Amino acid sequence: MQTLTLVLARWAALSARSRAIVGALLIAAPLIAVAASALGHPAQTALFAAPLHPEQLEEVEERLAAWNVAFTPSQDNVLVETRRRDDLLLRLSLAGVPHAHLAGEDEALASVGALTPQSVIDAQALDGRADDIALSLRDVAGVQDARVIIAPAKSGEFADENGSAATASVRLRLVPGVRLTAQSVAGIRDFVAAAVPGLAASHVTILDDRGLALDATGSASDGGGLESALQSALDSAFGGGTTIVRVHDVGVAASSVHRLATAVFVDTSHAGDLLAIRDLAAATVGFDAQRGDTLAVQAVDFARLPAAHRDAWWLLYGSVVPLLPTLACVVGALLAIRCISPALSNVLHGVLERARIAEAASVVPEMAPGRVRTLLAAEPPHAAAAVISALPAATAAAVLELYPPHEREAIVKRMHRTPPPLFPDPSELLRHG
Repeated sequence: MQTLTLVLARWAALSARSRAIVGALLIAAPLIAVAASALGHPAQTALFAAPLHPEQLEEVEERLAAWNVAFTPSQDNVLVETRRRDDLLLRLSLAGVPHAHLAGEDEALASVGALTPQSVIDAQALDGRADDIALSLRDVAGVQDARVIIAPAKSGEFADENGSAATASVRLRLVPGVRLTAQSVAGIRDFVAAAVPGLAASHVTILDDRGLALDATGSASDGGGLESALQSALDSAFGGGTTIVRVHDVGVAASSVHRLATAVFVDTSHAGDLLAIRDLAAATVGFDAQRGDTLAVQAVDFARLPAAHRDAWWLLYGSVVPLLPTLACVVGALLAIRCISPALSNVLHGVLERARIAEAASVVPEMAPGRVRTLLAAEPPHAAAAVISALPAATAAAVLELYPPHEREAIVKRMHRTPPPLFPDPSELLRHG
């Protein structure tokens, strides 16, 4: 109480300005604390655009926790820092997380009603059973994802028709670099057969992510895959085109043993690398002499086609030939213009002359005869005749009197002719052209 009295006494001793400053600081302090807290926690956003199923949400949370990524779980999603969302989505996608949702048998039959046909119920139950098996196989060591398809047994509809036994196909996507053991493959086959009534283990086919059947050794013994792997390794080490690889899987009758026959042909230019190529081939295909595998590496002179020599004339030919249609069209157009240019010139000259005569005829009637004679001094007889013919008779006679006798006679002769048409006859144009 004494402390409070002392504080109030000091507050009363302050000036009005000091009290205002202290009051503003007391009000601003909580606001500053809230802003600092907001800035200290970056904005978060939902990691996935669509809601997740419970098993998917659990899978994502486990992976983010393993990566030591801060997140806030929600009912059907996780919240992460907005700036890290794209990076996390990419990492999850590369890791195959989350897996596609598989509806188990309980979920598949949840929508079944009293009026649902028995055939639909059986199909949904079988699909749900396949999804339950696939979910269980995801927990097997070395298996990244699984897909199961079950074909039920079918009895013959007629007395002479044989039925078909139940079958199942299992496709496994293995963790990169993992090869299942023979015990794992056999265990998966027995597990699938035991989960489906009436399904024998011999009717279960197991494939890897390349679509190759896994045999009793736990691996897909395909010569093509080993051949591609060995060819790729040799091309990377010694250059493309220096080796040819052939790998064959030689099976032994009535046995699960697979023997590999490997042949590597090496160009003579790399004959000094035969020992290194042999060691690399043996390591790549898993060569085992005790199993009966064979490996042959031999230097061969590779046949090579001579490179086609193309000189300057070939290059010129290749650049000119595509232009020949265009050049032919241009040359044809020029020749056509050259052939019809005289006729077009005559037509154009006639049109311009008639236009000039018509313009002069519209102005001449208003002029004195002497002025008309002056304007027509440079015109040829046919042009003068056309203009004078358009004048009144008295004016025309006066203008003709101003011409010398020989010019007047030439003009009068042309005044009695029928004026040519504006456009000459086409046959005349062709004949004169």
